[in-house]
Amino acid sequence: MEVKRKMTSPSVKSADMLIGALLRVPAQAIHRRIIHQLNQAGFEELRLPHMAVLQFPGPDGVRPGVLAERAGMSKQAMNQLLRSLESLGYIARSDAPGEGRARIVRLTRRGRAAYAQIHEALRDIEREWMTELGPRRFAELKKLLLEVWHSPLAR
Repeated sequence: MEVKRKMTSPSVKSADMLIGALLRVPAQAIHRRIIHQLNQAGFEELRLPHMAVLQFPGPDGVRPGVLAERAGMSKQAMNQLLRSLESLGYIARSDAPGEGRARIVRLTRRGRAAYAQIHEALRDIEREWMTELGPRRFAELKKLLLEVWHSPLAR
């Protein structure tokens, strides 16, 4: 299904690859795969930019400003994505109880179905990576990434 492409130019040596690219390129490939699987499963209108909202831990019960911060984008850009997802029936925005004018995002039934499909795609990807790397090396990769996740390095 996925076409393997050489992501570096012939002049770039493996030793010269920096951690940013080594993390970014697989993450982008995962997002492309998720969107492809979502589209194949009947969520045809979802596109890569929507991943900024739908990425883990998900938008349900979260304020738009928090989603913007997670995605590293402006509140205005996030609100544009939220309007898109709302018009497509994936989310609804409502007032946050007891918080004045604050708004929160809720997944609709369609949004929850798409989010479940994302988890299924990620389980497929993990199985494939485990096959490619082997169970021991894959477990070590996840362990190291979890260490970085929980460390100040990721903040």
